[in-house]
Amino acid sequence: MRKSRLVIVSVVATALVALPVAFALGARRAGPTEMDLALINGIMQLVQQDYVHSVDTHDLTKDALKGMMNRLDPHSDYMDEQEFKESEADITGKFGGLGIQISEEHGVPKVISPIDGTPAAHAGLQPGDLIIGIDGSSSQGIDLSKIVRVLRGTPGSSVKLTIARGTEAPFDVSITRAIIEVATVKSQLEQNGIGYLRITEFGGDTARDFKQAMQKLKQDAGGNLKGVVLDLRNDPGGLLSAAVAVAGNFLDGGTVVTIKGRRGEDNHAYSASGDGDLVPKTPVVVLINGASASASEIVAGALQDRKRAKIMGTQSFGKGSVQTIIPLNGHGALRLTTALYYTPGGRSIQGQGIAPDLVVTAPKDQQVPGAIMARESSLSGAFRNPGPLLAKPKQEANPQEGAPTNGEAYSAPIKTQVIGTPEDAQLKAALEYFGKSPAGTAERG
Repeated sequence: MRKSRLVIVSVVATALVALPVAFALGARRAGPTEMDLALINGIMQLVQQDYVHSVDTHDLTKDALKGMMNRLDPHSDYMDEQEFKESEADITGKFGGLGIQISEEHGVPKVISPIDGTPAAHAGLQPGDLIIGIDGSSSQGIDLSKIVRVLRGTPGSSVKLTIARGTEAPFDVSITRAIIEVATVKSQLEQNGIGYLRITEFGGDTARDFKQAMQKLKQDAGGNLKGVVLDLRNDPGGLLSAAVAVAGNFLDGGTVVTIKGRRGEDNHAYSASGDGDLVPKTPVVVLINGASASASEIVAGALQDRKRAKIMGTQSFGKGSVQTIIPLNGHGALRLTTALYYTPGGRSIQGQGIAPDLVVTAPKDQQVPGAIMARESSLSGAFRNPGPLLAKPKQEANPQEGAPTNGEAYSAPIKTQVIGTPEDAQLKAALEYFGKSPAGTAERG
């Protein structure tokens, strides 16, 4: 009997999204010994008989599964049926809540990024904010899925969050929930015929919306875009298929990303398809920062290795692992790390991220005050970088122009409300780059 599975390339967040592929649960031959099962059963019986409070067997089983999965790595997890349905609702891009993507740091929920135009963004939440309290109760040590469930709710209802931000004193902010409809692509035509496109996350409609936005920018520019800025800052990732499609809009075929797992059947090379490069010979700059992760890193790494774009900004997050969602017939699903992904040049991003070709940090007044963005390598249980896919990669990444070696490429995250505005210093640097480079030229790979 065959089961479907979902492949995820996003950071652990409130909006995990996935790509369906085939998978056979029955193919697993190894299993626990009778002694292992007896030990688990015996401990559950002891808890039920002697624990100071009554505990439901179902809760014990669920928590045992969560503990098992959480000990593997930062991104594997067990989702009960309700959590699984909520994750499926995320794929639609429409749900009731605050509009924030969160992870966990030392048992405390941490904001990866507020989604543009949502209550969380309007309330001024910032990447790196720690949510230390919810409605007056501590959030320390509470399972992330339970935090997500509490933050979501009926549109129009409110929740009070206690926020710790850098060295500031903790403060409260009340946020009214709303229907969150995520528009993942934003675009505008800048001066001198430069097209600007920002992707906030890689969702189900991103590939379609990106292509439409690109075509409109070309029309607005009279069919002659002088350059394109692809902004992936504060983008935590999403659909692998969307990342491949977006990268393919700048490439004429060829490899975008390769995934390699423990089993040979998990290995696959994803190639650019569709209509090919929509803006041939047009120079491209990709903006990234420490909150650019996974699917964002796939796109940036592909365009960097294929010499199709200059990568500008600061070092990305460094999540190079692939998670698979395995449904369990009415008992929820597993989110299991099954593979690592590699750029066209054979690089693993795991724990290292994408190094920009041109390092441009956001000015201090545009950074979230006192915030330090966690990186994949700092997460408990994170994998080490496995090295290149091949002993000698077929292609080398672009040489970094002025990239530092002392860690100064890392910086606090940029304020979400600054991104894409006339005050955005990193965007200004990208626009100025086109003025310095030869007009109408683009590197090819």
